[in-house]
Amino acid sequence: MEKLTKLVNQTLSWLIIAISATLLLCVVWQVVSRYILGTPSTVTDEMARFLFMWVGLLGAAYATGQKRHLAIDLLTMRLRGQRKLLSELVVLLAMGGFAALVMVYGGMNLVNKTLSTGQISPSLGLPMGYVYLCLPVSGLTIVFYCVSDGLSKVGQLMMAKA
Repeated sequence: MEKLTKLVNQTLSWLIIAISATLLLCVVWQVVSRYILGTPSTVTDEMARFLFMWVGLLGAAYATGQKRHLAIDLLTMRLRGQRKLLSELVVLLAMGGFAALVMVYGGMNLVNKTLSTGQISPSLGLPMGYVYLCLPVSGLTIVFYCVSDGLSKVGQLMMAKA
């Protein structure tokens, strides 16, 4: 599981870097075309908005995997041993449940609905379902990280009981 997690981390980090670099180029071109050329580019404006969605959600998934997400750990800081592991498991279950229900299930419903209605973006002509695919992809990644971390915590609990 550690090798798979490392591969997901590496792939996700390179993907986020590539999307961020493309986003930066779009924004720079948008500024140049608007203020220097006098004709703003509608394509890069729309592309920047879509890339921002992807980088934000994939970045949240990556932060979850690196355990650098925002957390209120007032309770878990005071706990020790098995109680701490159990509380961390409950938090992972809540995070994974939210990601599975809202991001994966709800996101796939949104993707399917927009693809079935044929909604396309005005400037790029891209089916909007592909844009919204960032929700289930990020959700699946968060669920993966929660399962991976949860298995580790269960292993630690088993070792503590033995």
